[in-house]
Amino acid sequence: MLDRFRPIADRALEPLVALSLRVGLTPDAVSVVAVSLAAGAALAYAVAGGEPAWYLLGAGLVFLNGVLDLLDGALARRLGTDSPAGDLLDHVLDRYADVLLVAGLAAGVGAYALGLAAVTGVLLTSYLGTQAQAVGLERVYGGLLGRADRLVLIGAVTAIAAFVRPPLLGLSPVDWLLVVLAAVGHLTALQRFYYAYRALSRP
Repeated sequence: MLDRFRPIADRALEPLVALSLRVGLTPDAVSVVAVSLAAGAALAYAVAGGEPAWYLLGAGLVFLNGVLDLLDGALARRLGTDSPAGDLLDHVLDRYADVLLVAGLAAGVGAYALGLAAVTGVLLTSYLGTQAQAVGLERVYGGLLGRADRLVLIGAVTAIAAFVRPPLLGLSPVDWLLVVLAAVGHLTALQRFYYAYRALSRP
């Protein structure tokens, strides 16, 4: 849902784009730093053990990952270096970041079945978005829970988890986050499938 605000985000990123140009950063380097931040967040979540500081650190790293995820594309467009190879690298690293984050969340609360359901929903959402493009349609970013939405949700819930301890219906905030990622992720994948299949079935 937040993808519709991408033009606003691109304008807000102008100072960072200018700074990146001055220090000589490339879009690929930004993408690598972004996935490294996601790995750091995943590690923080995995070892959190209910400690607020780890959850806050993870939330901060997720926020930075989201900013850099927008920055690499904006920087590539400014430099005129956007290419299929760069797009491929960006998408591969984003998927690794997604897997790392969900795995870290699941490991931190020992909810491996929920983690599996969540990560398959996340990956299928991304797959259906690009598969639409592979069969001749435009790439699909819409649906209930795109990547930008996921990052905001993960960052917000884990920041809340730093201060909210009592479980709700036997589940911690992170457990509920995994439930939402699983359920809404698969619903988003089905939404994207429906959009693409309907578009391809039109006479």
